[in-house]
Amino acid sequence: MKVFFTTTIVAAYALLAPVYSADESELTPIFDGKTLEGWKLDGYGSAVYVVHQGAIRGITTPKSPNTFLLTEKEYGNFVLEFEVKVHGGLNSGVQIRSRPKVQSDLATTGRNGKPASDKDLGKLFGPQVEIEAGPGQSGYIYGEATGRGWLSPEPGEGAEHDYFKNDDWNHYRIVAEGARIQTFVNGNLVADLSDEAIYKTHPKGFIGLQVHSIKANTGPFDVFWRNLRIKELD
Repeated sequence: MKVFFTTTIVAAYALLAPVYSADESELTPIFDGKTLEGWKLDGYGSAVYVVHQGAIRGITTPKSPNTFLLTEKEYGNFVLEFEVKVHGGLNSGVQIRSRPKVQSDLATTGRNGKPASDKDLGKLFGPQVEIEAGPGQSGYIYGEATGRGWLSPEPGEGAEHDYFKNDDWNHYRIVAEGARIQTFVNGNLVADLSDEAIYKTHPKGFIGLQVHSIKANTGPFDVFWRNLRIKELD
């Protein structure tokens, strides 16, 4: 059942000021619109990424786990903006401050409070800003492979919104400064999260474009990103 974001919560969020406001002239492209220079595959999944008509196109591959195209550079505090369009049958997201798991991460990042297994070594984990068709939970923050599930509290209550335009381009803005992460979808504030625990483990890391795994006998589905730009904050 679809449960929509309550007016009370929306009003409360509207009163919160952004951490940082960057003008367009301050943002630097991290995708040149022609090549994948400056990006690399995470090596864990097998989805395909190509440049198509000035955008990065991610295409699902059967039986593949979640796949990520990562920036070669790591980022800590920043303002990130991009546009995204996703197939209605595909869940996606953008990782921020994320990194591959090492041995010491396994003890605390399994499901249901259990340790992760050695097969999770190298798996990307960290905060993910959700992308999905609306009404839905686009813009909320998920703890990809962290064992914590949603970092944003609202999705656990079933909250959804209709800010995302289906079958069209959508503008995202992410502001990460210290433990605070704000997300905006088409100019609407969705998440304003302060999480010291995730900041302690992930103060900086890669930006990653996700192609989610899909069920058998479905797809292929695709997701597109364009106009990816960033400003690093002190």
